[in-house]
Amino acid sequence: MLVIIEDIVDSGRTMDYLLRALWARQPASLRICTLLSKPSRRVIEVPLDYIGFDIPDEFVLGYGLDFDEKYRNLPFIGIMKA
Repeated sequence: MLVIIEDIVDSGRTMDYLLRALWARQPASLRICTLLSKPSRRVIEVPLDYIGFDIPDEFVLGYGLDFDEKYRNLPFIGIMKA
């Protein structure tokens, strides 16, 4: 079993590309786990097996997610306000 661990799935384009590449190698099974999912932004539907949180269409940062190489080290996930 192959499990992809992703921080955030937004449009689904990157995950779709990755899934196509991995399925071409014929794994026995493939699952996707994401901490954050933005279903309202989805352009390509991808099968997400494990979702931590569905979030609204907001720019989030912290806990590894950054803006211009900043805020990645925050111990929480927050919404970027202009």
